[in-house]
Amino acid sequence: MSTSLPQRDQVKTEDTWKLEDIFQSDQVFQEQFEKVKQLILAFSTYEGNLTSNSKTLLEFLTKQDEILELNGKLYVYSHMRLHQDGGNAYYQDLSSKSERLSTEISASLSFANSELSTLSAKTLTEFFIKTPELKLYERYLNEILRQKEHILDSKTETLLAKVSEIASAPQNVFSMFNNVDMKFPSITNEEGESVHLTHGTYIKYLESKDRHIRQAAFTGMYETYSGYKNTLATTFSANIKQYGLFSTVRGFKTPLHYALSENNIPTSVYDNLIDTVNKHIDIMHDYVSLRRSLLELPELHMYDLFVPLVKNFEIKISYDEACEIILKALEPLGKDYIAILKEGFTSRWIDKYENTGKRSGAYSWGTYGAPHPYVLMNYIDNVNNLFTLAHEMGHALHSYLSSKSQPFVYSGYSIFVAEVASTVNEALLMQYLLKTVTDPDYKTYLVNYFMEQFRSTLYRQTMFAEFEKEVHLTSQQGSTLTSEFLCHNYHSLIKKYHGNEIVADQLIENEWARIPHFYSPFYVYQYATGYSAAIALSNRILTEGTPAVEAYLKFLSSGCSLDPIDLLKIAGIDMSTPAPIEAALTTFRNLIKQMKSL
Repeated sequence: MSTSLPQRDQVKTEDTWKLEDIFQSDQVFQEQFEKVKQLILAFSTYEGNLTSNSKTLLEFLTKQDEILELNGKLYVYSHMRLHQDGGNAYYQDLSSKSERLSTEISASLSFANSELSTLSAKTLTEFFIKTPELKLYERYLNEILRQKEHILDSKTETLLAKVSEIASAPQNVFSMFNNVDMKFPSITNEEGESVHLTHGTYIKYLESKDRHIRQAAFTGMYETYSGYKNTLATTFSANIKQYGLFSTVRGFKTPLHYALSENNIPTSVYDNLIDTVNKHIDIMHDYVSLRRSLLELPELHMYDLFVPLVKNFEIKISYDEACEIILKALEPLGKDYIAILKEGFTSRWIDKYENTGKRSGAYSWGTYGAPHPYVLMNYIDNVNNLFTLAHEMGHALHSYLSSKSQPFVYSGYSIFVAEVASTVNEALLMQYLLKTVTDPDYKTYLVNYFMEQFRSTLYRQTMFAEFEKEVHLTSQQGSTLTSEFLCHNYHSLIKKYHGNEIVADQLIENEWARIPHFYSPFYVYQYATGYSAAIALSNRILTEGTPAVEAYLKFLSSGCSLDPIDLLKIAGIDMSTPAPIEAALTTFRNLIKQMKSL
């Protein structure tokens, strides 16, 4: 018997997200699309006189907010429609149109930063006095002045804005190829059925107690990527080149500096993460050794890294059960937080299950002006998806609280702080389960799962960050990023991070080719820094109670009204030091000791 995924129109309505909360219909989308095209025309009148007086500046900034807010709704709606079924030609067209519209908007506004960067602090002070309403944009304007040396003349800014659609081509090509066109082989599951290997089921099969199934899934996945490694290397290299070009044109020292500068994060934070984790890489090696020992394997392979260490223990957690558990686990965050969370679970914020053509993985996304954010899931009945759901709802409530508390211009938040909110939810969920679960095997399973979070988030994402830093540097130095180079470099890091107690199967060298986040340069390190901060925050919430919760909720409601480093200080965490990372690594070491005693 073979199983296959349902088509999108076969999915129950209650299991899908309600995108009608953004636009009631595609017709309304089209009407608003045309409205934005008309709004674009008005901005040409401001070019050349944007800083002539305070009222003109306020008028421009207000209209800029209006068009960006509406365009955000268009962009998110069209892309989420595409993500629910990437093979839908109508939404392929709609999302492409929204991307072109975003490019047109960027081009029409491209003169602004060049003109605004000519303002002096003295002039700004005078403007704030003459037009007090302009004070709302004080941080926004000061951030432009901070980046002044990287803002180019109006003509160049316009050109860069117009080529941004071309620059995003490598990411779009990879996304379409990876989510729609790439097909994986069938394997035999534990019931003897022939099943299709998919992005959504891959980890499930790696968690199988049957080692043959784990190996078959691993081999099927990476032999498929290996067959396309030259094409994927070319696509990946093109993305790195376009990013390097933009960083050079804007006068940044390195692509890393370019990536971190937007949020005023020192590159030392990135380097500190890699250095600190490498300093304690022995903890990871100790964990790998423990895993081999507990699994009683003569050789540990890469496909053995996800199977639970507790033998003969399985637990299935349905989606509805997951919602109930999460609501209980997050009660320490207060009644208001729980009320919003419950609304998310019951009001179709979430697209629950995998279907043909649906984007793989999970994410939370939203847009200012919509009544709520959304979560994409490909839920499977296991502990991993329980934690993923809690993780994505952490993002969702962060977005919800920021949008409700901040004006549009400060409603967003950087990725650097985003992963804190999601991982605090995971950490609180883990602590709740460890306290309430009575089955000793389940508890051991959870300790194992907790350790896996350190392996897969703190160490694995840091390894990704180190890989990114090396390949971007290599490209910057003029070397070609061939598939051979990428595979060799990645395989070397795999061996470095995992140590000698594991067989670094040759096929794992192709793993770089399937990581979507690599197409958002220098993104993944924030999972590791965010995880470190979240472990500290969750401990504060559980031990200090109300004061810590109030500080944390203030942090969640602050959007981007401060620099990310300062936002975390509101909640009591200083990521400019190695202390949170060191503390997280100590927790990992203690978990290993606890597992050894069990």
